[in-house]
Amino acid sequence: MPRQPQRWVWPSWVLLLLLGFLPLVTREWQTKEENDLADQSLMALYFPATVEFALYTFNLRSRDTHAYKLVRILSAWREQREAMLTFSMELELGRTRCGKFEEDIENCPFQESLEMLSCFFTIRTQPWRTKFHLLNSTCKDGAPNS
Repeated sequence: MPRQPQRWVWPSWVLLLLLGFLPLVTREWQTKEENDLADQSLMALYFPATVEFALYTFNLRSRDTHAYKLVRILSAWREQREAMLTFSMELELGRTRCGKFEEDIENCPFQESLEMLSCFFTIRTQPWRTKFHLLNSTCKDGAPNS
């Protein structure tokens, strides 16, 4: 009777050990472009709500009776990877004709002599849970907040 060739059998614990490292190895295989794309996706998904929170907080803390709204985003980046995201942003804000507690500030026109501020915000967030925490808020001279 001919002998059947023996198969090499790995113990199941060795297979589990090797498969356990697979996610770690696969992460290293991602290119910089793929990582940048993932960062851009996070920014596109969660950044708008973070900017809205920054503006709301700025107007709430401001001593000015008029509301400020976003003129443009000067720069923005995500600082760390944790259960909570941390966004830093430099925003240019303009003073509007509306009071800061009016409902539709987004559609409120800017004042004729547009007073603009450049403000830097750092916000830690879990936007999927609508949880935001202002870590830093500084504006250049002339800012109406304390």
